[in-house]
Amino acid sequence: MSVIIPAYNEGKNISKTLDVVSKYLNSQPYSYEIIVVSDGSTDDTVKVVQEKAKLLPNVFVVDRKRNRGKGYTVKEGMLEANGNIRLFTDADNSTDISHFEKMRPLFDSGYDVVIGSRDPKDAPGARQAVPQPWHKRLLGNLGNLFVQLVAVRGIWDTQCGFKAFRHYAAEKIFSQTKINRWGFDIEALALARKFGYKIGIIPVNWINNPESRVKFSSYFQVLWETIKIRWNLYRHKYNI
Repeated sequence: MSVIIPAYNEGKNISKTLDVVSKYLNSQPYSYEIIVVSDGSTDDTVKVVQEKAKLLPNVFVVDRKRNRGKGYTVKEGMLEANGNIRLFTDADNSTDISHFEKMRPLFDSGYDVVIGSRDPKDAPGARQAVPQPWHKRLLGNLGNLFVQLVAVRGIWDTQCGFKAFRHYAAEKIFSQTKINRWGFDIEALALARKFGYKIGIIPVNWINNPESRVKFSSYFQVLWETIKIRWNLYRHKYNI
């Protein structure tokens, strides 16, 4: 298994997250690797990971100097990984790694892609233990209706940062993604649908990070990127 953690200036959070993820994976019967991909961090993120790698097994860091966006960073990690299942999760551990236990039965039963959702309309039991501010929730709900209309019908939470892919699905999807920033989740799901992969959804107990780097303008960027995804699909920009 591979766990990919995209990180931009996460020096304050990444050490604790690596401890939690490593402890969980060390207790499992399968082999694993943890890949932290630094998206041009200007703080001590890379140094912290390098120091942790001396203490924790199977921890690696990709130190890219240029900031390219979360989508590009996840793509880089997915294509760098070696695991039969490849999961990306946020550097602040807002969705605890133990949620992977809910994913394993779905993979065992034939799903190719399994995603976490914070919306009970996707999966009963999903919740936000520490919710986002009301304006972010409102923008997110309105934006999701647009996303469903334009690109990915039937999924109410496309943006939860906890998604796992079989190795063949990860390689096919992320070798063709074109969205480098916040809309990459939508593109990955749209491509999974296009390629006929079976998508499963698990409920997550999500804890909002008050220091989240998602800006107000990012919501509008996602909407624009959703339109670009639909245009790319219409123009057959993704090869089968």
